[in-house]
Amino acid sequence: MSSGPQLIRPPAAQERNWLPLVAAAVIVLAVATAVALFYRHGKSAPAVTPISAALDPYAGNLPISNLHMSESANLAGGKVTYVDGSITNTGSRTVTGITVQVLFRDPAHEVAQNETQSMSLVRTREPYVDVEPVSAAPLKPGDSADFRLIFDTLAQDWDGAFPEIRIIHVDSK
Repeated sequence: MSSGPQLIRPPAAQERNWLPLVAAAVIVLAVATAVALFYRHGKSAPAVTPISAALDPYAGNLPISNLHMSESANLAGGKVTYVDGSITNTGSRTVTGITVQVLFRDPAHEVAQNETQSMSLVRTREPYVDVEPVSAAPLKPGDSADFRLIFDTLAQDWDGAFPEIRIIHVDSK
């Protein structure tokens, strides 16, 4: 006897194990949260020090000279402003860190922008300028070094003059 087409039936439905899918979703969510927190922390607003903040007592031993400014375009179509100069340690201690307050003024000589940042020393200039923290190459007594301060944005009402650079904290040994 010839039989007609036979229906193939799938085996009885099995209960699906959701545990691996839930575990993978939790891991992806945890990684995404960690990345978001990292970038949020890294992009925090610049520190602001009151204009009336006292200079570090050792600041008088760290004269700044040869200031010049430049700017370049960034990949986002904006511009980055650089303040370069030299700093010399005329004191008796080895300097391992320098925090500066940078004040940009408007045409009325009011503070248009107030930023606090750690000073970075120029490590190399070729093929491009590379900077490092002062702690990577401490300034011994009598040493001089070139430095660079980097600003991603500047106040629109800045008058274009050199900013005032104040040394508000010095780490030394």
